[in-house]
Amino acid sequence: MDRSTQNWSERTTFVGFDWAGNHHDVVVVDGHGRIVEDFRFEDTAEGWQYLVQALSKRPDPAVAIETSSGATVERLLEAGYAVYPVNPKAAKRYRERKAPSGTKTDRIDAWSLADALRLDGHTWRVLKADDPLTVELRLLCRDEIGLIEQRTTLITQLKAALHQYYPIALQAFDDWTLRSTWAFIEAFPTPEALSKAGKRKWEKFLHTHKIYRADSYQKRLDLFAQAQTFCGNRATTNAKSMLAVALAGQLRTLQKHLDQFRGRIQALFAQHPDHDVFGSLPGAGDKLAPRLLAELGDDRQRFDSAQALQCFVGTAPVSYQSGQIKKVCFRRACQKVFRHTVHLWADLSRVKCPWAETYYRKKRDEGQSHACALRCLGQRWLKILWKMWQTKTPYDAELHQRNQIKHGSWVIALQTTPTT
Repeated sequence: MDRSTQNWSERTTFVGFDWAGNHHDVVVVDGHGRIVEDFRFEDTAEGWQYLVQALSKRPDPAVAIETSSGATVERLLEAGYAVYPVNPKAAKRYRERKAPSGTKTDRIDAWSLADALRLDGHTWRVLKADDPLTVELRLLCRDEIGLIEQRTTLITQLKAALHQYYPIALQAFDDWTLRSTWAFIEAFPTPEALSKAGKRKWEKFLHTHKIYRADSYQKRLDLFAQAQTFCGNRATTNAKSMLAVALAGQLRTLQKHLDQFRGRIQALFAQHPDHDVFGSLPGAGDKLAPRLLAELGDDRQRFDSAQALQCFVGTAPVSYQSGQIKKVCFRRACQKVFRHTVHLWADLSRVKCPWAETYYRKKRDEGQSHACALRCLGQRWLKILWKMWQTKTPYDAELHQRNQIKHGSWVIALQTTPTT
């Protein structure tokens, strides 16, 4: 045991924390690996008070837990404990070391985490809480994504219902994320109702909802006139029209809350000290920039290199080598929300940055798929973003072009003249 490991063992109480929905298991070991505390407590105010009292008898407790966010982690940080998050796959390996037979219990999970912290914790990074502004922004952005996914599900259900009894509606409108399409179903819930309404009401609807377009106006009127020529039978229409109206109402309510989320996210993003850094990212816009900021956080020591950030996001591949076998695999262990956000950002950046489009096309010409080419582009963007984040400087297209020339990427650099 080297001196740093010895000092770590001598000065810290090691706590393994296996968390669950309504209770938590805790195992505490000393520097020699002996279990000195072993208990379960309920996830209540009284239970957490019991935990604090139990650990108050132990010097300088450090806690290992198989998550890095959530209410449990927040309570541990508020109690003043040093928290060390453990990757679930790593936690599984530690448990297998303690129980090679494959036995798994909450107590064994907690014990394996505590002992892993004792043996290897001196090389781990303690969790640092982000400021409340960043935390709120992250939670709002993730919840917004969840609500958008719910909206997508409702739209899919609505289109499936319309397909059964009202195909003309699907032909008349392409974008079913718009309020006007839901209003159309509420105003004309069946093909019969649409036919009875007549041309004047059709025109009034298009003008009222500001969807009158010269190129689509006559096409829509022709479709409306044919509403009853190809539709569901009476029984199907009666049933599915009720479902369609119900789904349209749910979508309207959901969109109202999404607008509230978007307003709050934009307000917090405008207040954040890193607003100018992330707001300058080409293609990120007012939706992706707050998400990128929220996922990256404000702890500049969290990622000591661009490669560490790329691995965390999942753009960096996983290398495997054993004997003469060498292969590179897609990285699955990563922060999924962050990776998806970078994927969208990389795609949108192609419109704003000529060098990004050139780089993407180069990868496509090499035989890469669309997703792989975007992942490679995201890998490059993350290297730039990490440097911007560390130095707290906005994106500078001219500076990036000079750096490309300096490092020999002249073929791409010559095509990156900043747009005005």
